[in-house]
Amino acid sequence: MIFFPNCKINIGLSIVEKRKYDGFHNIESIFYPVDLCDVLEIRESNSSQDSFLISGLDIGDTSSENNLCIKAVNVLREEFPNIPYLNIHLHKQIPAFAGLGGGSSDATFTLKLLDFLFNLNLTEEQMLCFAAKIGSDCSFFVKNKPTYVFSKGEKSKDITLDLSGYYIVLAKPDLKISTKEAYSNVVPKPSNVDYENLPDIKEWKGVLKNDFEDSLFPKYPILKQIKDTLYNNGAIYASLSGSGATVYGIFEKEIEIKRLNLSQDTFIYQGKLK
Repeated sequence: MIFFPNCKINIGLSIVEKRKYDGFHNIESIFYPVDLCDVLEIRESNSSQDSFLISGLDIGDTSSENNLCIKAVNVLREEFPNIPYLNIHLHKQIPAFAGLGGGSSDATFTLKLLDFLFNLNLTEEQMLCFAAKIGSDCSFFVKNKPTYVFSKGEKSKDITLDLSGYYIVLAKPDLKISTKEAYSNVVPKPSNVDYENLPDIKEWKGVLKNDFEDSLFPKYPILKQIKDTLYNNGAIYASLSGSGATVYGIFEKEIEIKRLNLSQDTFIYQGKLK
């Protein structure tokens, strides 16, 4: 059985405070699904252990013990110990260290696929609970629709936001920015953005911002250059996504990617939003 875990972008990202009791940061943002997908295949194994294979884009550490798909399997097996041994093949098309939630999506789609394969009949609430045990962003991919997220990113509220018909360009230079690095130089501050009631997209440029840009753009000027390039080529709104190294632009129509004149080692995706 094959599923296609998709990625997400952050529309605005406010880092509002550092939590005293666990060292994490509280954030506010909107997650919006994008159709750039990995390919996840899971089959029951005849072996006496799980097997895990990764192909496609280089994502660094590919050891199974550190992969969120395997973590998802183990979390689910705690409740359903009769899940048999598995052959898992993950083909990566979503870059790592990108701020696109690729690993979180892979994990949540692993839960969904196992639920389907073995007729576990998980409720949405159960799925959300399992996803929250894996990672802060995982819960979003259960419903996989525009969502206002807060706290560490694991709490959410459904919102009405329709960007269907617009085009998106994702551009990730050859950088690996870890979450730890991204948070190391942030200065938390209260947000003045009403994420549940955003203005028209044509007003976002003056209203919405990813707070990680303040520390990451001076350190990695290429990110600011890409953002400026997207605006110069007609983007209605452009921003860094999450804490990673992807900058995206939203356009009213499809553009010629070669016009961006980005370096050859930059990962680029263009697609239509839904």
